[in-house]
Amino acid sequence: MLSYDSRNWVKALAFHKSDTFRKLLPLLLLVGLYSAGIAFIELQYFKVGADSPISNITVMHSLLGFAISMLLVFRTNTAYDRWWEGRKLWGSLVNVSRNFASRMAAFLRPDAEEERTYLASLIPLFARELNKHLNKAWTQVELDEEPHPEIPELDRAKHAPAQVVSLMHQRVMRLHRDGVLSSEQLIILNTDITAFLDICGACERIKNTPIPYSYTTFLKKFIVIYVVTLPMGFASDLGYLAVPVVMFIFYVLASLELIAEEIEDPFGNDRNDLPLERLCTTIERSVKEILD
Repeated sequence: MLSYDSRNWVKALAFHKSDTFRKLLPLLLLVGLYSAGIAFIELQYFKVGADSPISNITVMHSLLGFAISMLLVFRTNTAYDRWWEGRKLWGSLVNVSRNFASRMAAFLRPDAEEERTYLASLIPLFARELNKHLNKAWTQVELDEEPHPEIPELDRAKHAPAQVVSLMHQRVMRLHRDGVLSSEQLIILNTDITAFLDICGACERIKNTPIPYSYTTFLKKFIVIYVVTLPMGFASDLGYLAVPVVMFIFYVLASLELIAEEIEDPFGNDRNDLPLERLCTTIERSVKEILD
């Protein structure tokens, strides 16, 4: 995720790698050439003036402009809701990890160093594996520089976060059988452990359920048809000034669609995605502080 100062106007106006202008530049040039061609034909060959019937097409653009603006507002709001829900879920994961670690730190004996070391590695492992799971990065990566032999190698061909939760359940049940944890404590801890997979399932729902295909394709077609017909009406009124005007309108409309496409899937490595790696580091640091 790109960190920035929202109050710095000068830096906000600069073009950066994720700016939509860079992505749309080839299409903007194409729209500019098309608009210039339409303006040239209307002004030089057909001698279209401001009183020509073809100039009345701007009335249609005025009516359709309101409709397309409402569609784009709905599109961007829906995409941002998905982004913000993902952020709330990972905020909940930070809290659940801290709560589980603090309860285990209170329930375990002060001299249970082995159990504390195991949990200090296992709890952050869920966040790491969930991050890879959502990014589909199926790679064999060690948690620390020194491997932990008490944590078996995960089979990442299967559901890795569920395997980590299974290890949590196994360790808690073993402590209960050994008499370290009471039945009441076991119930409290099971609630925390269940919350891990609940968060995972909610993140998978966002990841695997994109905006309906028909809606996105209709909106893209609507934008293209709207922009393609703009020079036909604007050239008679604005002349060649219609070229930059049409290019700017296309830039605004297409940029909103591109932004919505990027933020509707917040679990990635784009500059506008959630800072999952930073959140994983926060969980790891907090859990180790609590259990130490």
